[in-house]
Amino acid sequence: MIGESAGFLRAVRVAGPGRQFLPTDEPVDVVIEGGRIADIAPTGNLRPTGLVIDGEGGWLLPGLWDHHVHALQWALVADRVPLAGVSSAREAAAVMGAAAVSDGCRVGAGFRDGLWSDAPSLELLDATTGIVPTYLVNADVHSVWLNSAAFRREGFEPVASGMLCEEDAFEISRRLNAVDPEVADRAVERMARAAAARGIVGLVDLDMTWNDGPWQRRAARGFDTVRVSYGTYPQHLDRAIAEGLRTGDLVRGAVDDLIRVGPLKAITDGSLGTRTAACAHHYPGDVDNHGMLTVAPDELVEIMTRATAAGLECAIHAIGDVANSHALDAYALSGAVGTIEHAQLVAHADIPRFARLGVTASVQPEHALDDRDMTDAIWAEQLSQPYPLRALVDSGANVRFGSDAPVAPLDPWAAMASAVFRTRDGRDAWQPHQRVDIGTAIAASTVGGSTAPAEVSPGALADLVIVGADPLAADERSLRAMPVRTTLIAGRVTHVG
Repeated sequence: MIGESAGFLRAVRVAGPGRQFLPTDEPVDVVIEGGRIADIAPTGNLRPTGLVIDGEGGWLLPGLWDHHVHALQWALVADRVPLAGVSSAREAAAVMGAAAVSDGCRVGAGFRDGLWSDAPSLELLDATTGIVPTYLVNADVHSVWLNSAAFRREGFEPVASGMLCEEDAFEISRRLNAVDPEVADRAVERMARAAAARGIVGLVDLDMTWNDGPWQRRAARGFDTVRVSYGTYPQHLDRAIAEGLRTGDLVRGAVDDLIRVGPLKAITDGSLGTRTAACAHHYPGDVDNHGMLTVAPDELVEIMTRATAAGLECAIHAIGDVANSHALDAYALSGAVGTIEHAQLVAHADIPRFARLGVTASVQPEHALDDRDMTDAIWAEQLSQPYPLRALVDSGANVRFGSDAPVAPLDPWAAMASAVFRTRDGRDAWQPHQRVDIGTAIAASTVGGSTAPAEVSPGALADLVIVGADPLAADERSLRAMPVRTTLIAGRVTHVG
């Protein structure tokens, strides 16, 4: 059935946007023609046509999007040493020392050192890993811990901590991700199939490279599992302008409409986990550390103005409150259209500016729970709102959900559960006043976001997902474990559970 186009969905209950327009909560039948929803009626009132998918009373939603993914880096994580559970630098070093060597090195990913009682050091890592080049990529990707052999291999001057941060760390990640194109494309295809199995029909790929080339190649290979909008970075802006890339255009050489040019992505500050997010108040125990702005405010305005003139929307990474203020200022001054990515610490006065300026908040609800303990410890003295969600929604801002995979797994149901319940693993809800309702969470997980969601309605694109339980009635654990039965793109089946 995968790859075939459905003409008729039998006995499904609409649970997402579009439900409010139906005269019944009972099962309905859906006719699909030309990749769009042609008609909806109570079950038994329409004549089946073409391939029939029996929904068996399952729940139908618009197809889901992840609005922030590092596609290749996430795809490669499966082959890296998992470090999410390590609780100290010493434990992380021991795990890497015992890990298998692959392609002449060891690569681990997913550690969070913000609350470790001991500090990473070159000496500690060298003692367990010896002469094998070894790399530990922070969960936030803003820092990488290397041993001496890795420093030599990369041509970087060793530092006592062994830690490279921000652009140096990004450069190491780019090198680690520069695998053979055949290997890369197979990994991305596996990743896309896994995403479709969770109801994903589209993603925004913000891998830190020149993405136009790989996606042209994947389009030529027949990649067709999810829709893709891919980003460009400032170091490639001149090339993008020269080659005529404009947001929304089909990738060159496309044989269908699945892969399109996305936004210009600019990273304007660091992260909470690496203690480099640009904040109004200093970090604990370091009065001189307010994080860092990695793009000066006037430079950001200039970049965004050039991108806008060339037809590129913008996606501006801003985590700390200072960075968010400057990003909003840059939108106001440049006239750009687009998103702020992350918005993890926002001044109360800046929250309503998102809606006023028409800037979408592209947020990752799982990060709030990943970072809750670090936030309470490291940002305890900050006066701005950490991980605002309800506040942004109530202000009228458009909100879109994503994962930032590999920072968090690519799973829209986990994002929705974190947004609605602000808890997992049986802990009390964290900052419960920032919860949103499930209807808002579903809308934010569609292509248009919370204020302009995709809908299940006649004329709408048949990007759809059928699930086995009612998300509107699910508790936190069952929402995370949502069984996905069928995923369709323009009526074509991309996953069957």
